[in-house]
Amino acid sequence: MNSCYNTKMGLFRFFASTILVLFLLSSFSFHSTDAFDPLDPNGNITIKWDVISWAPDGYVAVVTMYNFQQYRHIQAPGWSLGWTWAKKEVIWTMMGGQTTEQGDCSKYKGNIPHCCKKDPTVVDMLPGTPYNQQIANCCKGGVINSWGQDPANAVSSFQISVGAAGTTNKTVRVPKNFTLKAPGPGYTCGPAKIVKPTKFVSADGRRVTQAMMTWNVTCTYSQFLAQKTPTCCVSLSSFYNDTIVPCPTCTCGCQSNGTQRGSCVDPETPHLASVVSDHGKNNYVPLVQCTKHMCPIRIHWHVKLNYKEYWRVKITITNFNYRMNYTQWNLVVQHPNFDNLTTLFSFNYKSLTPYGPINDTAMLWGVKFYNDLLMQAGPSGNVQSELLFRKDASTFTFEKGWAFPHRIYFNGDNCVMPPPDAYPYLPNAGSRWEVSLITLVVTLMSSMSVVLAYI
Repeated sequence: MNSCYNTKMGLFRFFASTILVLFLLSSFSFHSTDAFDPLDPNGNITIKWDVISWAPDGYVAVVTMYNFQQYRHIQAPGWSLGWTWAKKEVIWTMMGGQTTEQGDCSKYKGNIPHCCKKDPTVVDMLPGTPYNQQIANCCKGGVINSWGQDPANAVSSFQISVGAAGTTNKTVRVPKNFTLKAPGPGYTCGPAKIVKPTKFVSADGRRVTQAMMTWNVTCTYSQFLAQKTPTCCVSLSSFYNDTIVPCPTCTCGCQSNGTQRGSCVDPETPHLASVVSDHGKNNYVPLVQCTKHMCPIRIHWHVKLNYKEYWRVKITITNFNYRMNYTQWNLVVQHPNFDNLTTLFSFNYKSLTPYGPINDTAMLWGVKFYNDLLMQAGPSGNVQSELLFRKDASTFTFEKGWAFPHRIYFNGDNCVMPPPDAYPYLPNAGSRWEVSLITLVVTLMSSMSVVLAYI
C-alpha cells in the first residue's frame, strides 16, 4: 500500500515539476534578432524631438538624430525616418528635411500643408539646398558618420511645424510607431519617452534657454534584420605556410542557386560597363563579381614578416560590389596584440575598449582624400595597410592561429571567418624530424632485409 502511494506521489511530483519548467520556459522570449553588439554594447541612434515654440494650432519642433554608434554609419542614399501621428496632426512647413509624400490635403483651402499623411516619412535635404531652407546639421543627403570616426558629423537635424496638435504640454501627444531606414531595414525603434526638456546655451555662453517639451526615441541595429546573408568575409595567409585560406564557399550566396540568378557578374563579361550601369532603383542592393564566396567585401589578413622584437601584418580590403563606392568605410578588428600596436601605415586608428581595461579591439579607417573612398569592384576597388606589432614575450606565439584576428567587422557588420581548423598552421620542426627519423629507420631496415636475402 505504501509503495503504491509513493509511486503515485513520485509521478505527481514529476508531472508537476515538468509543468513548472514548461511554464517558466514559456515566460522567456528568445529572439535571434535582438540588437546587441558585444564590441559596441551602448551603440544606438537617439532621436531627440525638442518642441521649441508653440503655434496657434500646434508647435514648432527641431528633430535631431545622434548616431552614438562607434563604427556603424549611415551612407548614401541616406536615412529615412517615419512615424504615425497620435491624433490628426499635419505638417505645415519643414526646414532641413522633407516628406516623401504630401498625402491628401484636399480639405485645406488657401494655405496647403506640407504633408497631411497619418504616417509621414521624412528624408534629409541634399547638399546645395538654399540657405533659407536649411538649419544646423541638415542637408547632407541623409549621410551620418559614426561617433567614433567623425563625431562632428554624426548628427542630423530638421525643423518641423506641426498643426492640428496640442498647444500645451498636457495636450500634445507624442507620435508612435517610429521607423528608421538607413537606407534599408536593420533598425528597430522603441516608443517615444518624454524626458527633461533640453537646455540650449547661447553662443556667448551667458544665457540658457530650454525646450517647451522633449521626447526621445532610441533605435538599435540588428544585422539579422538588415540582411538575410552576411555582407563580408575574411581570408587568411602567412609567411610560414604556403596555404592561402579563402573565404568559406557560399558565405554570402551561391552562384548555382537559382534565386541568385543574375546577382553576380563575371569580370570577363564583354561590355561589362553597360551591364553594371543598369543599377535600377535599389542601388544599395549589391551586384557582385562572381566568386566562390559571393560577398561584396573581402578582408584579407596576411601575417607578413617576423622580426626579433616585432611582427608585421598586411590587411587588404577588396570590393567585389559593382554598385557601391564605400565612403567613410571602417574596419573593426579584435586581436589580443593590439595593446602593443607600434606603427600603422596609411590607415587611421582608434582603440576601442568595450571591456574596460582590455585593449584588444581597434577601429581602422582611411585617410581623408587618400584612401577613405573604397572604389567599386575593379582594378581600383581595394585599399590596404600594414600594421607593426611589438611582441609580448608572455603571450606572443605563431602557434594555434594566435596571429589571426578573433573577429572583423566592416562598416559595422560582422564578417564571416574561416573555420579555426583551416587556419594556416605553423610547421612543427620536431614532428618533421620524427617523420624523417622513422623514414630513415624503415629505409635502413628494408635495405638490411634485402642484403640478408642475398647472403
